[in-house]
Amino acid sequence: MKKNIVISAVVVGLLSSVNVYGADDLSSMFSNGKVSGQIREFSISRTYEKSDDSGYTRNGNAIGGHLTYETDDFNGLSLGAAFYTTNAFARSNEKSSKTTDPSLFGANNDSYSILGEAYLQYKFGKTVFKGGRQMLNTPLAGADDARMLPDLFEAYVLTNKDISDTTLVVGHLSKFAQGTFGRVYGSGLLPATAGYSNVDSKNQVGYFANMGTYATGTSTSGVTFGSVTYTGIKGLKVQLWDYYAYDISNSIYGQADLKWNCLFSDSVKPFASVQVIKQSDVGDKLLGKLDGTLVGGKIGAKVNNFSAYVAYSQTRKNSTAEAANGGYENSIVTMWGGMPGFTQGMVTRHMFLAGTKATKVGAAYNFKDLGAKATAAVYYISHKMDANSGYGVSRTATEPGFDIKYYPEAVKNLQVRLRGNFPRKFAESTSGTKTGWNEYRFILNYNF
Repeated sequence: MKKNIVISAVVVGLLSSVNVYGADDLSSMFSNGKVSGQIREFSISRTYEKSDDSGYTRNGNAIGGHLTYETDDFNGLSLGAAFYTTNAFARSNEKSSKTTDPSLFGANNDSYSILGEAYLQYKFGKTVFKGGRQMLNTPLAGADDARMLPDLFEAYVLTNKDISDTTLVVGHLSKFAQGTFGRVYGSGLLPATAGYSNVDSKNQVGYFANMGTYATGTSTSGVTFGSVTYTGIKGLKVQLWDYYAYDISNSIYGQADLKWNCLFSDSVKPFASVQVIKQSDVGDKLLGKLDGTLVGGKIGAKVNNFSAYVAYSQTRKNSTAEAANGGYENSIVTMWGGMPGFTQGMVTRHMFLAGTKATKVGAAYNFKDLGAKATAAVYYISHKMDANSGYGVSRTATEPGFDIKYYPEAVKNLQVRLRGNFPRKFAESTSGTKTGWNEYRFILNYNF
């Protein structure tokens, strides 16, 4: 009873801060709230191929998802919360790294649950404030929802659209709850350039940690960011972001996307994009000197239900001395799920390593005109890495893959998904060695 009284007092205090009064209004705010969510089943099988014939197969099966409750909007104010869970099934009791794929579970390959969202949102005119635990999708800090549970943040974000065709965002990130995908990594340069912790991605899962502690092992004041997005020219979208990670880095991200109609055929819709990332160290330089730059571009076209593109990106090279310091200096470090690269694969994310020239080609088809609610996509990437990328050898990592989505008419809101990726030379520390695999994923997503 005392607990309920305290909660009620907190809610009334919040409402009073925005001049909301009246028990009847407060009651309807909650009674008109909505419940939504997703049930997800995920099965994965990865068979390794190694040069010393030590290949093995690891599997994972999990069911879970999230359940969300959002109050009704009353005088601009609303509250929300979401519960996330992943639970193992149909697997042996053994949970070793050679039998169980870690990317669906928590520490020690166990099931876990988390209150992933708990926020207050207030709308005033064309301005929205959202504070508390929440999901974010920004270029260099995002959900990266690639396995069972996404990355989540404790954040305070203000969005304004008073200027015509312009969106302004300012925010601060104080804590980070890594999702399940990060557990495929450990520590060091590879996870730090692939969206996860430089010190420990394997075990920091299932709870909210200080942004700096998660990334580097040292507590910091978090990450302050801001952005401007402009869509005032037909077919053009331009966005600019700046992320200031205290005592770690300042990262500037820019992207421009252009779509237009072909002069020779109305059925052909060309598109092109460019992206730039510039990063520098700040403050106590917890990752050492950072001075990375990435430039990338993508061009393609959509013809009726078919689309295809080619993308390219390149980072600056490290000198021999810079490589000896770990290879961080001219790499792009992104440790909180942000993964905007045009040339990333389903799992291969080496395009942010220093001295990497990456190429990706892809194609997709929508089968709607054939009577099926389904899409299919295929891609191939090549990441040519310099010897000073941080691994001591030059190599070219490749990855072909596919992604099929089907929406059966018999079950509304159900997505059936089959994905596959087949990397080669994903990692090697000496010339001639190889690490690759064949991976298949079967996913069911039911939204309600």
